[in-house]
Amino acid sequence: MDEKNLGRLEYHKVLERLAGFAGSPLGRELALMLSPSTLLEQIRRWQSETTEGRELMRLDPGAEIGGWYDVRGQVRQARRGMVLEPEDLLAVGRTLSAVRRIKKFFLEKTDRYPLLAEISEGLGNFVDLERRITSSILPGGEVADGASPALAQIRRQLAGAQARVKARLEGFIRSAAYQKYLQDPIVTIRENRYVIPVKQEYRAQVPGIVHDQSASGATLFIEPMAVLEANNEVRRLQAAEKQEVNKILSDLSAAVSMVSGDILASLDALGRLDLAMAKARYSLSLDAWEPVIKPGAHLDIRGGRHPLLEGEVVPITVSLGHDFDTLVITGPNTGGKTVALKTIGLLVVMAQSGLHVPAEEGTVIGIFGRVFADIGDEQSIEQSLSTFSSHLTNIVGILKKAGEDSLVLLDELGAGTDPAEGSALAQAILDRLHSVGAKTVATTHYSELKNFAFERPRVENASVEFDTVTLRPTYRLLIGRPGRSNAFEIAARLGLEPDLVERSRQFMSANQLKAADLTVQLERARQEAQRDREEAARLLEEARRIEERHRSLEQDLAEKREALLAKAREKAESLVRGARREAEEMIRDLREKLSSEAAREREAGIRRARERLAAMEAGTRLKPRPEPHPGEIPDEVRPGEEVFIPRFNQKGYVVDPPEEGQVQVQVGIIRLTVPLTDLRRPGRSGAGAGSVQVAGIMAAKAREISTRLDLRGMTADEALAEVEKYLDDASLAGLPRVYIVHGKGTGALRAAVQGRLKNHRRVKSFRLGEVGEGGAGCTVVDLQ
Repeated sequence: MDEKNLGRLEYHKVLERLAGFAGSPLGRELALMLSPSTLLEQIRRWQSETTEGRELMRLDPGAEIGGWYDVRGQVRQARRGMVLEPEDLLAVGRTLSAVRRIKKFFLEKTDRYPLLAEISEGLGNFVDLERRITSSILPGGEVADGASPALAQIRRQLAGAQARVKARLEGFIRSAAYQKYLQDPIVTIRENRYVIPVKQEYRAQVPGIVHDQSASGATLFIEPMAVLEANNEVRRLQAAEKQEVNKILSDLSAAVSMVSGDILASLDALGRLDLAMAKARYSLSLDAWEPVIKPGAHLDIRGGRHPLLEGEVVPITVSLGHDFDTLVITGPNTGGKTVALKTIGLLVVMAQSGLHVPAEEGTVIGIFGRVFADIGDEQSIEQSLSTFSSHLTNIVGILKKAGEDSLVLLDELGAGTDPAEGSALAQAILDRLHSVGAKTVATTHYSELKNFAFERPRVENASVEFDTVTLRPTYRLLIGRPGRSNAFEIAARLGLEPDLVERSRQFMSANQLKAADLTVQLERARQEAQRDREEAARLLEEARRIEERHRSLEQDLAEKREALLAKAREKAESLVRGARREAEEMIRDLREKLSSEAAREREAGIRRARERLAAMEAGTRLKPRPEPHPGEIPDEVRPGEEVFIPRFNQKGYVVDPPEEGQVQVQVGIIRLTVPLTDLRRPGRSGAGAGSVQVAGIMAAKAREISTRLDLRGMTADEALAEVEKYLDDASLAGLPRVYIVHGKGTGALRAAVQGRLKNHRRVKSFRLGEVGEGGAGCTVVDLQ
């Protein structure tokens, strides 16, 4: 696309902000060179790379994809045969470490970030070279002792030689004979040789070579003859060390040169990854999202915001290329027409550059082969193009190049000349662009262009909203409604005298004033209707939230109710299983104790006990909540009336008249309070054939059982069996106290019965009867 047109849209400012999010010079260079593409698949891929970058920031915020340097210059120097400095080799080594780390990260995350992982495939494998450099160059840029065996040996010898020289010189300065000759008792270095500071007047007393003197001349730095050879050895070893270091650096530089092509290719891949992450960071800062990219020259921007404006930005919603191809925007100055124009253009070129756009989800942007802009007001960045000739020069170039795949943005079309001629020329220009199929957005103040939009097919009016109450622009773009310039209102707000404003109105024709007033009234009515719609939408949304919250609470209550029922059901079944196990143990004990003569009769008794336990288990097990019973719900009931309770599958009798919808019902020996709506006429019992319920068993036992058990005439074994059965039935019937008559006799039957009662689980206490209760021939038992 033409650089001048992109400049008029201030696209370069977008690139500068994008470059600020890059983490390397390579990424910044690529960001500043980014230009829109016209290839559908390439644009979609760029957009997907940016989206993957956003996902990487969200899912792997701690990922280490930095830590590398732009070492293209160092690599090219090595390729030319130059020896790199230790600091340069260290930068290369660290970059190779980052290459290895980043390649490993994307290799492990290929499924999550496939496109970024594909870019990372361009990263080379430099493990050996990385190890050589990092082991040879220390973090401070010094060559390590272990860089080569020869260097390690030389440095050991050098350290020993230096220590010997220092020791000899330390002997000089500690000697009483020499101390008076020294300016200071120290050992220092001059010209890379160890020396001592000697007073000028004692030069002859300290034979040696003078290497330097102080600024005042009072001190001479002399290398005593006694350490001359030792210093020579130090210098020789230092030269050997330097030569070995140069050899090591040369070898490492040659190794870098051998893989220079692969390193440069890896740097290119790192730059592309950095660009993708810069686009992701820029997207996050703009609160932008990936638009839908479709073929064809069209757009549907929803809630788009200008990417360069700070603070609270009023979004615009606009479409082009669907119902209409040309959009004419009218409205007052400072109302936002130019901003809307630039927003449309910038969002298109950003999308075609692979950048997310600051717009709402569902924004669709097609592929435009060319984007032309003639925006020449004071908001232009490069230069002022406000004169008619400058506008016309740009438009002539646009008319020569525009086609059906072009987006044309024209600001203040026809301005700068006679209004009548300017409006006529503007209509002709729009007609030409419309005829070649270009997608055009133009801003204007001319009323004739509003009529042009009304009369032409696939041409639409639009306006920037102006609040007629506050006399201020709202910056909202309204499609389908022509706007007014509101010159009189703006002039009055800016301080023009009211009589001048009124005088200005008098110069307008009656029809013009009438049309203007009608437009104002329509605009006010539209704004009121819009506010009413927004309030209705807010209330509707609030009602939906309340309804959703109610449904959620209802569902939570239902789930909690079912959970409680399931827990109660499980607990009841657990109790019954425990009782059954205990009964089985009792039956086993009975079998062992029964004599062989009564085996058949005792087995029959055991079978009956098991049947009773099965009935208890079936009656106690809680069933899932039944469906509503289809029987008739009584409107009212009277005391003594028989009713059916579907919840318990039982019949009962009304005790008292209903009070506040609640009825007391007697079911066997149990009195219940239930809602009137839970009762049914007793025509249908609702109980299945053969079903046994706990309440039914308890009611039957309460009607049949006596509080007195007579064991007289029975053997001890027979009596104990009857006692067991009787105590079970009495407990089930809810009897608090019973009387067991065993007679006086020899006392054997009484002893057997009371022996059984001592540890019985259903017995709370027992005693012999008192006068009137049977005395010693009866045992009174209190049940649990």
